[in-house]
Amino acid sequence: METNSPVETKIAAELQIGFRQRYGTQARVYRAPGRVNLIGEHTDYNDGFVMPVAIELGVWIAIAPRDDRKLAVYSENFSESAEIELDEPDSRARGQWSDYVQGVAIMLQKSGRLLRGANMLIRGEVSIGSGLSSSAAFEVATGFALLENSGLPVDRVELAKLCRRAENEFVGARVGIMDQFVSCCGQTGQALMLDCRSLDYRLLPIPSDVSLVICNTMVKHDLASGEYNTRRAECEEGVRRLSSRLPHVRALRDVRLDDLDRYRNDLPQTIYMRCRHVVTENSRVRDATVALEKADLATFGRLMAESHISLKDDYEVSCPELDLMVELAGQVDGVYGARMTGGGFGGSTVNLMEKRVVDEFRRSVASAYEKSTGLSPQTLVSAAAEGAGEVRA
Repeated sequence: METNSPVETKIAAELQIGFRQRYGTQARVYRAPGRVNLIGEHTDYNDGFVMPVAIELGVWIAIAPRDDRKLAVYSENFSESAEIELDEPDSRARGQWSDYVQGVAIMLQKSGRLLRGANMLIRGEVSIGSGLSSSAAFEVATGFALLENSGLPVDRVELAKLCRRAENEFVGARVGIMDQFVSCCGQTGQALMLDCRSLDYRLLPIPSDVSLVICNTMVKHDLASGEYNTRRAECEEGVRRLSSRLPHVRALRDVRLDDLDRYRNDLPQTIYMRCRHVVTENSRVRDATVALEKADLATFGRLMAESHISLKDDYEVSCPELDLMVELAGQVDGVYGARMTGGGFGGSTVNLMEKRVVDEFRRSVASAYEKSTGLSPQTLVSAAAEGAGEVRA
């Protein structure tokens, strides 16, 4: 990272102390950020467009080499240790946090990169289930640390691809590339508009008088993970049916709204609704890119609102708590837009607002939400942060 903040320097120093106490040696410290997605939800695995921002919360890893072919890993969050053999020929996921470390190590080695053994100490700041992509931050921090510990160069785009493979093929979650990509390639003060097919991207400055506020609903409904894979399967079914009429269609990214409506009768109603969300969401991301380039925040906020309605009605991944949080945000003067962010069924909303109203927003929304639900939400104000890198104490 270019310049450490006082908070980053403090955390790096704390990890150095903890690492010496646990392993008896000095370590290098790496951090990878979580993310919030401004617009473009459930489009990444459909080869579409997204606009994420790296946030100031992330996953931290202190690491030092070992002489053997083993990864000895300790998680501060879980107060648990794990050992991973780098030469284990028949590795299987065990449904534990260490699967992310093991999966990334496996994919790095399958790509021809010979890793050194390492002692590792991990600290996560991103709440699991908050919709801020703790898993991608974990994967990217792990990959960055393992590569540098082994004296190997870091290609950020390649690392994002390998981390996604780890989550798809080893952990078993069929995620798209967005989360890992922005964790690798995010930049301070910038949103990132990513074409998830070509991996071309543009950096878009966020105006200095605007704040991003993330509101964690403090709920995560049990159907989240299963429904995520169901939505993917529904999109793939839509592509299968549409491609029989439109041979150029390889993903929903290739479908125009007039094409979708022309062949609507070929699709079951639920499949049509899922496809309509993705097709219209891709259009919204492109329109939002133009709006942000012009600093037209009123238009950007309107597109955020339309995105949330589409996610609620067509994609059916919202929930009452998310809808309430978005409704409350819309009642605060100076808020440009609000929407759910992440996979859905709980997690967080992202809110774009004038800096001057942040304190009022946090007070009024938290009070009204707690009065209605009995839950005390977490709110986070975050600037757009830098992607993964080393942090020196």
